[in-house]
Amino acid sequence: MAAALPPSAQNPSAEPEESGGEGGGEEDLTLIEILEDSVPIDITKHMRFVRHESCGAIATFAGTTRSTFAGKAVLRLIYEAYAPMAVKRLLSIASTSRSRWPVRSVSIAHRLGTVAVGEESVFIAVSSVHRDASLAAVRFIIDEIKASVPIWKKEVFLDGEVWKENSEFFRFRETAGEGQVGSDDGKDTSVNIDKSRGCSCHTKVKVTDCS
Repeated sequence: MAAALPPSAQNPSAEPEESGGEGGGEEDLTLIEILEDSVPIDITKHMRFVRHESCGAIATFAGTTRSTFAGKAVLRLIYEAYAPMAVKRLLSIASTSRSRWPVRSVSIAHRLGTVAVGEESVFIAVSSVHRDASLAAVRFIIDEIKASVPIWKKEVFLDGEVWKENSEFFRFRETAGEGQVGSDDGKDTSVNIDKSRGCSCHTKVKVTDCS
């Protein structure tokens, strides 16, 4: 796995640590992962990252591959992305969610490559003192991911395959213009890229080509 993960995530045998601690900055309370080569999402890690004794709610969303679409049998989904820009955009979305709702920790993971039927392709977890904030933030985050993050989905059927754009993307393009897709909020954000596994961002690190 790429670097820049919380200590407990780097060493699963370690005692889970609360994310960021009291007074932690926004960058210490956000975990973003783009997982390449069909690496599965570690949901337990993301739940552990957002859990904190000050929060009475953890809201989550898991997007999974369903077996049918428009009456056709789906064999699998295949995701591709421009990973560095996707991470920057996800960080921007997480930051925007904090500006709108009083949430504490935000954790987002998205797989690339093949995702079989029944498996998770995206997972979001958000913690807050009360449930209304985290529930609203999770809904906002998944809608923004579908609308503006440079991740593309191919649906593979028994009788063919097709690249599919989400309806949220078309609405985003109409209101913001195609040139806005994937743009970040101007923050100086660096990521660690491991082409064999994916890329993740917890705190700022330098861009590294591990190929």
